[in-house]
Amino acid sequence: MADAPYILYGDEGSGSGPVEMALAEIGAAVELRLVPLKGDHQLAAEYRRINPMGRIPTLVLPEGGTVVTELLAILLTLDDRHRVVALLPPPGDPARAVALRWTALLTGEFYPHVTRWDYPERFSADPAHAPAIKARAEAMAHDLLSLVEAHAMGEGPYLLGARFSLADLVIATLSRWVGGRVWTPAHCPRIEALSAAVARRPAVAPIWRRHGFGSA
Repeated sequence: MADAPYILYGDEGSGSGPVEMALAEIGAAVELRLVPLKGDHQLAAEYRRINPMGRIPTLVLPEGGTVVTELLAILLTLDDRHRVVALLPPPGDPARAVALRWTALLTGEFYPHVTRWDYPERFSADPAHAPAIKARAEAMAHDLLSLVEAHAMGEGPYLLGARFSLADLVIATLSRWVGGRVWTPAHCPRIEALSAAVARRPAVAPIWRRHGFGSA
């Protein structure tokens, strides 16, 4: 009998992308369940019974139906469960701390800017404030990418040099958001090179294209 699949709730172009890519790198079976962001299906009562935060992605583990939410928690869970694949360096390796540092920063700080950029009307009772909220969110998101470009990126092609890690999936994906398909190539050439390297990985390439993140 084949192993039961992971169940991944998400949408194309969303935070489920790096999770799907990580599962592809692992070679794990996955059942994709669409939760369209257009129309706010992530806020529907049926979905919020699975993820009360009303966000994607959500991953359901094969054994026992354990639900894991939040991108960083999902990726760390996959690393824990599939250590032979080494989505991160092993515990105790300083390179693991480096990858976790920048992944935690981006998943913790960048995501709120994406929400404000996508839904600026939610952050003020005055609709006239929405354009300023959106513009400020875009500027702050780009500031974070510039910080990563200046202080995290070395010779490449990946964050840890020649060593691929789950951090690269996060950096590459987030670099496409908040106008990043145009902004990142013009302002963050090392992140853009990292994204291209991620997009060329055999397991990732078809998923990258399907999510609309651009060509390799």
